[in-house]
Amino acid sequence: MNVTVLVETKYGFDSRTRYQPPCSGFHRTPPRIPLEQALAFAEGVVYRAPMSKVSAGLVMYRKRDGQLEFLLAHPGGSFWKNKDAAAWTIPKGAIRPGEEPLTAAIREFQEETGFQPVGDYLPLTPIKQRSGKIVHAWAFAGDGDVSKIKSNTFEMEWPPKSGRIETCPEIDRAGFFQLAEAKRKIMPAQFPLLEELEKQLQPAP
Repeated sequence: MNVTVLVETKYGFDSRTRYQPPCSGFHRTPPRIPLEQALAFAEGVVYRAPMSKVSAGLVMYRKRDGQLEFLLAHPGGSFWKNKDAAAWTIPKGAIRPGEEPLTAAIREFQEETGFQPVGDYLPLTPIKQRSGKIVHAWAFAGDGDVSKIKSNTFEMEWPPKSGRIETCPEIDRAGFFQLAEAKRKIMPAQFPLLEELEKQLQPAP
């Protein structure tokens, strides 16, 4: 018996796969439910795999020629390969049990970019994504060669229901963007983080 599973990924989209008890892998942390619960499902019933509803990330910024620029990351994997507008994100990820949000944000930034963040961290107002996930974020001044981004990886089934597993980087590229271009590229729910940071960095009147 197969059950269709909607897997919520860290970037807030749903992807379909087929679930065969006790579990068939899909994401880096595959969905698992008790065997008796899986057997209770009828064919075609949808089960939403649980995932943390709180994550944390960092916004790295710099100034070039007097203009403020933000580091954004493009999600890896075939699903996102040809998507650009409203697809980019700040480097972020799930907070582990017992982990401080800022500690999680620093860890996720390093895992996804290969850069070690240093400096003073400016807290930003948490935002809520369309999926319902709360994102805690901090900003810090920094710089780096985006061509040298080195991300950790995850596994996903692609195409959906194909049974073929591919290994993908969490982010496949990154770039620095001024506010207007960042607004076009970033996932809409995250844009208030950049707006707030820009206002905080403006010189006092």
